[in-house]
Amino acid sequence: MKQIRLENSPVTYYVSGTGHEEWVLFLHAAFVHHEMFRSQTEYFKDKYNVLAVDMIGHGQSTDTEKGDTIDKMSIWIREILEKEKIGQVHIVGVSLGAVLAQDFANRYPGAVRSLACFGGYDINHFDRKMQKENGAAQMLMMLKALFSVKWFAEANKKISAYTPQAQSDFYEMNLRFPKKSFMYLASLNSMVNVHQTGTRNYPLLIGCGEHDIPMELAAVETWKEREPGCQVVIFKNAGHCVNMDVPQEFNRVMEAFWALS
Repeated sequence: MKQIRLENSPVTYYVSGTGHEEWVLFLHAAFVHHEMFRSQTEYFKDKYNVLAVDMIGHGQSTDTEKGDTIDKMSIWIREILEKEKIGQVHIVGVSLGAVLAQDFANRYPGAVRSLACFGGYDINHFDRKMQKENGAAQMLMMLKALFSVKWFAEANKKISAYTPQAQSDFYEMNLRFPKKSFMYLASLNSMVNVHQTGTRNYPLLIGCGEHDIPMELAAVETWKEREPGCQVVIFKNAGHCVNMDVPQEFNRVMEAFWALS
């Protein structure tokens, strides 16, 4: 993929296969980077124009200035679309990427051709009790990282992936996550329960792996009840980062979803 730095921002993004009609944007999970979508990039580059982004504090997006925070990612993504002359894009977010995908869709619905969120929750209607439990779990993981990045990565891989290969790949990427980048995640709550979900003029797909944590499975079920028109998929033999655990099945699901979009 071609690596490009967005001017006047800390964000680095990647483009592949630009000779097609439709664009796909992949937004990665926390503590890794765009290469978690390596299998998707390779599979779709001959069918779609592929765009992937390193979130602030991740991968190559670590050259920051004072005031740069993750709640600005939607603005920077919009600037990337404008620079690349992309009118609409299929957006795929996993975990943290699912949060940012929704925030972008809240702000710029006209730029969304379809929205797919995995290992995430409805940020417009996030239960406060669940939010508190999620925050406590994140704090525990941060404390592990302060003691040892290897300890943190070892524990995180078991939460984030199910298959041995996916756990190994996640672990290797997680090791390169800088401790200082935790501070860029502090503004995540500013995206939650801010907007009301209006009529979606694009299709929505949500899901997770059957081996994801119970709170995530419950979040998907609750979201489906709130938006019965959305599509839901629970991937077998997969955990949190479903695209890494079962890449071939994930690719088939996405291709079928986009074909109907």
